[in-house]
Amino acid sequence: MKKGMSIWDVIAWIVLALILLWVILKMLGVISTPLWLEYAPIYGAIYLAGWQVHKLEMVAREVHELKQFKYATITEINNLKTNCIRNHKNEGKEESEEN
Repeated sequence: MKKGMSIWDVIAWIVLALILLWVILKMLGVISTPLWLEYAPIYGAIYLAGWQVHKLEMVAREVHELKQFKYATITEINNLKTNCIRNHKNEGKEESEEN
């Protein structure tokens, strides 16, 4: 099941595109900004990096939960197999005792 992009993903991609556009226009000399504003794209890029790390942590947490579910499911299936084998052996003993 694939989820669509959230609004925050869209905003982050828009900000990243705007930073890239700003850098290109700045390099071409189209944009002339004061010194204090020169570092705004760097701060934006740092924010986006933090956002991406947060998303990766969420994915890692979900993968961990899926692994736990997988192991619990395997254990449950193995228990069911063991119970089926025991029941089958017990039924065989009961039939041999009747004969």
